[in-house]
Formats: sequence, C-alpha cells, structure tokens
Amino acid sequence: MFGYYFKLGVRSLRRNPALTALMVLTLAVGVAASVSTLTILHMMSSDPIPQKSTRLFVPLIDNGPVEGYTPGEDPDDIQISYKDAVNLLKGGQGVRRTALYGVSAPIQPPRADIQPFNLSGLAPSRDFFAMFDVPFIHGQAWTEQDEARGADVVVLSREIAEKLYGDANPVGQRVMLMGFPFTIVGVIDNWMPLPRFYRLNGGVRYGAGEEFFIPFATSIRHELTHNGSMSCSTNSGPGFAARLASECTWITVWFETASAGERADLQAWLDNYAADQRKLGRLKRNAVNRLYDVPEWLVFTKVVGKDSKLQTWLAFGFLALCLVNTIGLLLAKFSVRASEIGVRRALGASRTDIFRQFLIETGVVGLVGGVLGLVLAFGALALISMQGKQTAAVAHMDWQMLFVTFVMSVGAAILAGLLPTWRACQVTPAIQLKSQ
Repeated sequence: MFGYYFKLGVRSLRRNPALTALMVLTLAVGVAASVSTLTILHMMSSDPIPQKSTRLFVPLIDNGPVEGYTPGEDPDDIQISYKDAVNLLKGGQGVRRTALYGVSAPIQPPRADIQPFNLSGLAPSRDFFAMFDVPFIHGQAWTEQDEARGADVVVLSREIAEKLYGDANPVGQRVMLMGFPFTIVGVIDNWMPLPRFYRLNGGVRYGAGEEFFIPFATSIRHELTHNGSMSCSTNSGPGFAARLASECTWITVWFETASAGERADLQAWLDNYAADQRKLGRLKRNAVNRLYDVPEWLVFTKVVGKDSKLQTWLAFGFLALCLVNTIGLLLAKFSVRASEIGVRRALGASRTDIFRQFLIETGVVGLVGGVLGLVLAFGALALISMQGKQTAAVAHMDWQMLFVTFVMSVGAAILAGLLPTWRACQVTPAIQLKSQ
C-alpha cells in the first residue's frame, strides 16, 4: 500500500498547485536557512583529526604572577614560555612531541619574473609532521641531525612549490629565505585541518594553510620573531635573548601518546615537572596544570563561539515558524477533500488507512521541499563563502549534511502534517454523504 499511497501523494501535488507550491516553498526556505547554519556549525565543530584526537595533548602551565590571581581561574593564555617548551621537549614524554610557533619571512624566488614576497608559516620541531599526519608529495621532514644543529632547511607547501618551480620536484634546491640560502627538503600536499587546532593563537582558525615550515631550533637561531599573539606579565627586556629567558608565553607544545590511557601518566609527569620548577622559584601561582586532548582543546579555546550557536538556534526558530505556516496550509488543503474522505470511509477505509495515506502525501511534500531546500542551501552557502577564505573553508556541505537535509525536510513535513491528518481522520462519512 505504501507504493500506492506514494503515487497518490505525487498526484496530489497537482491539486491546488498554488497552495502546494506555497507549502513546498515555505518548507524549503525554512530547511535551507536551518541547514546552511547547521552545516557551518558542523564544519566548525568537527573533529579535525579523528584518528588520534584522544591521543594528542596540549599542556598549559600557568607561570603568571601571584598579584591579581584568583585560585582556580583559567590560565591567562593558551601558550607557554620558551623555557617550559624546551624543558617539555627534553622530557621525552609520549611517543612524539613538538613545540611550535607561527613565523613569517620574506622569500627571494629563483625566477626573475617573480618579485620577492612574504610567506606565513610555522616553526615546529621535527615530530610535528608525523604527529599531525601531514602528507608529503616530495621529500620528507628534516632529519634529527638537521634539527639538532638548527640547519637552514625548509619544507614548502604545494602551492608555494608550484608557484616557484612549477611541476618539477624542488627537493635539494636552494631558496633565499630571510636573506639566507635554505635547502628544500620536502613539499607537503594540500593540508588544511578544520579548524587549525594545532595553532589557535594566530587569529586565523579556518581556511589558511601553512606556506612553509622551518625547524624550531633554526628559527630560534635566526632570532625569528613570532607571528601571532604573545602574553607577558612583566617586561621581558630588550633583545631576543631576553624574550627567551622571560616568562612570556608565545609557544604551543603538543604530545602524542601511544594510547588515550597514558594520559594519567603524562599528567603525573607534568605535575612533577611543575613541582620541580617551583623549587627553582618559578610557577608561583601553584595553579592546576592543565592537559587537553583535541576535543577538549576546541571547547576550552571556544573555537565555536556563542554567536555561531545562537545563529543556529535562530535558524531553527525560523524553521519552526515555517512549520506553523505549513500546518495552516495543510489544514486548508485537506479540508477541501472532506467529501473524498467521506466516500472512502463509507466504502470501508479505516481511519488508520486515511491517516497513513495523508501522512505519506505530506511526506511527498517534504521530499520535494527537501530537494528545493537543498538547492537554496547550496546557494546560501555559496553566498556565505564569498565573504572570505575563513568562511569559504567551512561553508560547504558534506555527505552527512546532505542526508540530514532530506531527513530534516521529510521529518518536518510529517511533523507539520500530524494535526491536519488527524483532523482529516475525524470526518464523519454520513454527514459528507448527505451533503452530496
């Protein structure tokens, strides 16, 4: 019977075409508004590295002054100092560990037809590439020996490598970076986690991949200043060496463990490290040492802001308003079919049969509205993506959201059709037959 009722639902679309079109359009607009905002929220809050997100940890050590501190409050910054970063790297915890900070540098292209330009990138230690599953198309990460001596080596992004060398493999070539000849050791493929969880202090959290990578030790040796935020509770003094010796926070450290169960051991080691530092006169706040895995880190750093969540709730409120209008339209449509319902009841159809038929017809309306809503949602996302690279990175729909769109549309239509369908089932056959 489902197939028969479905055919009746398709045929019913031709009845009262203006009323049907108004229902479909109302439902489509509500679905498009809610789905487009939900899609953006889904992309913004998705797990950027699900295969190991519970095995990657970022530590926070509060090294701020005691003055003005309230015990138990959150740290002032989401980064740590250089001295803590170096100590954590030397501690050897986890299967991998990396320290990193954002950098920018001018590059002198090897081609005369390209003018010098600035690159935005990262200065991590070697384990960064394996920790975050960074794909390579040419070469590989620098060696441990390169890192130990702070060698002038660089890994380029695919976009920059193709801009400078075309389709050729540039590994082994030298390029002038910061006025020094750097040897290219690798080229990464397109890699842009959403959000850019490994470095949330740079201001850009979506739609911006790294253009180059140089070793953390090399960046320090060249006294390359950070590209991002920095917090200093006291004056660090002039010069780069004074910054390294200060309590200024401008570096992020990550650990990778073999399993999520090793978190307790890593936390215990971090607490012991902090206790040793207090004996040296540091970490006077005696604050709790924080350890966050990737999902916790995204929540703590408020990657998805309250504004985004509020917009999603408002969009669903608009969908609810559209459903109310759809209910009124369905009541009007079903009311003119009272005589048809009376004849069917008189011929032996039960109320359950009538309910099932009209509910399936409502589902057909929802299906058509879903298709139109999907088209409108794609259009809305296209308009949103034109606002900038960050919005373009999250304003696209995946297969999961495609499925959600149709389920939401059909479900919303069926929900809106419950009352009109129930009212249709209450038609008294005798009264309708007498009126004919």
